[in-house]
Amino acid sequence: MEERPEKNAVTGGTLYLVATPIGNLADLSPRAQKVLSEVDFVAAEDTRNSGQLLARFRISKPMVSYYEHNKRERGPAIVERLARGESCALVTDAGMPAISDPGEDLVRLCAEAGVPVTAIPGSCAAVTALALSGLPTGRFVFEGFLPTAKKDRAARLEALKNEERTVILYEAPHRLRQTLDDLMPDFAARPLALCRELTKLNEEILRTTVEGARKHYEEREPRGEYVLILGGRPEEETRGDYPEDAAEHVALLEASGLSRMDAIKAAAKARGVGKNEIYKLVNQK
Repeated sequence: MEERPEKNAVTGGTLYLVATPIGNLADLSPRAQKVLSEVDFVAAEDTRNSGQLLARFRISKPMVSYYEHNKRERGPAIVERLARGESCALVTDAGMPAISDPGEDLVRLCAEAGVPVTAIPGSCAAVTALALSGLPTGRFVFEGFLPTAKKDRAARLEALKNEERTVILYEAPHRLRQTLDDLMPDFAARPLALCRELTKLNEEILRTTVEGARKHYEEREPRGEYVLILGGRPEEETRGDYPEDAAEHVALLEASGLSRMDAIKAAAKARGVGKNEIYKLVNQK
């Protein structure tokens, strides 16, 4: 296969989506450093945080803030500068811009104005956590942060009840317990991986269930930003055509990632019987 030249040169009038480290500064790629050092200006979610990152790599560039509460005014101003031929690197506090981030609005504005947009890929908390979760990665859905309004949150969780794909959620430490409480009624037995402080010294991956996570954090204070990887609903439960044999039903649930006891609980709930009844049937085999 013929090798093509790498796309390295910074071009005027282009928006560069530059992924930044999610914890370990060594993850800022050489290409990202090059682009950040050559663009005309940098648009950042928090100019103080991003300024420290640039200083760490001895990069000095004019910066403008671009975040959720100023995107309506700042977005068109950035696009206007790009249209005049300036180049801009968009960065977020951590990870890939435009993913659960107001950068998506800036990309749309650029597309509407015919301004070129390209990406300098790198760290992304969602994909990193998914890879570490031990749950199925072939099909997944990214939900980002759940709505904070009670009614909207309930509606979103209701919509996810029958989702068979692995679900990726973001959560802040001060809201983690509430989110686990909200998941309990319909997702208690689902496998759940809680990933915190990814790529940092105190990185922690807790592989359990929603119920297990809730118990874990009853006595422990949540710390750090979390990515929650939630197992999808087993296909046979979604269809409602689970095996007639209870032991076979439990075995299928175990194959989806549940522990034996969580599979027994899930089977009992799906069949509308007590978990002790399923437990006895399984242990008779």
